[in-house]
Amino acid sequence: MEASSPTVFVVDDDPPVRKGLSRLLQSAGYRTMCFSSADEFLKHWKTAPAPGCLLLNIQMPGLNGIQLQQELQASDRQIPIIFITGHGDIPSSVKAMKAGAVDFFAKPFHADDLLRAVREALQRSDRESAARVEREAVSKRFRTLTTREREVMALVVRGMLNKQIAFALGISEKTVKAHRGRVMKKMKVQSVADLVRATEKIGLDAAAFPSPSS
Repeated sequence: MEASSPTVFVVDDDPPVRKGLSRLLQSAGYRTMCFSSADEFLKHWKTAPAPGCLLLNIQMPGLNGIQLQQELQASDRQIPIIFITGHGDIPSSVKAMKAGAVDFFAKPFHADDLLRAVREALQRSDRESAARVEREAVSKRFRTLTTREREVMALVVRGMLNKQIAFALGISEKTVKAHRGRVMKKMKVQSVADLVRATEKIGLDAAAFPSPSS
């Protein structure tokens, strides 16, 4: 396996379970890393997040699986989670799935079902990683805009014409066209629709832009 291969992280306080899951995953060609507690995993994750997915037991001493899921959701680097538990109560299952878990397995489970869920989780990880890279790139481009360019951009994405923008900002239509051209170039977009999609990728709305100055 290449060093860049995604990792399947296994978090379970039962050593035989960790060993069995690791063997199963490695036999299917996956890189694994095992932790005996949610706290141990979280400490590692905060210093070295990596592409992959998480096989997580719910009932563990200290931080439990649901609490770890909540901690990860509050961070800027999330990871797809598959829950595994010997205490497969319905409320925990529903809570985990509503919070975005890929799947939930009560022991005993079929190896093929687990490996299918792992494939799905890693595919989700790939999509989320690509989306994160794109968001970071768009955010970086947005930060290169001047205040005036952001004002013009805000009005462009609201659907205003150049003459309307000129009136709103108290500048000439020619100046608006110049700012608009620089916005399109800096944001690396070809159309207003592309510009709108770019703002959506980084969660920008009207409140994120400076108010037009008169």
